[in-house]
Amino acid sequence: MSKTEKRSTVRFDRSLPVYVSNPTFGRMRFIARNVSTGGMFVETGDPLPLGTEVEVHFGAEECRVVARAEVRNHYFLNFADGAGPRALAGMGLRFVGFEAGAERLERMLH
Repeated sequence: MSKTEKRSTVRFDRSLPVYVSNPTFGRMRFIARNVSTGGMFVETGDPLPLGTEVEVHFGAEECRVVARAEVRNHYFLNFADGAGPRALAGMGLRFVGFEAGAERLERMLH
């Protein structure tokens, strides 16, 4: 059975350092993966609560991209690779708007 793709934006399998901030939880540095202009996956062993609104900062000062996002999903993955059993946890963020640089994000991803 084939799975229907529901995403409206193309995702890029890249890892990028990002800062995620929220008034309650502060500013945290994460690794973002599977990034698109619609959202991304953020690796963290302790995901923020679902529905939490955050600000995401990509890139250096001179080409900063700032997005507003919402925590939409929690992921806890168990898998195996050449090194044996592994685990990965994180959260899915959906972008709800950009304060600066939506077009720069697309350029960063290509």
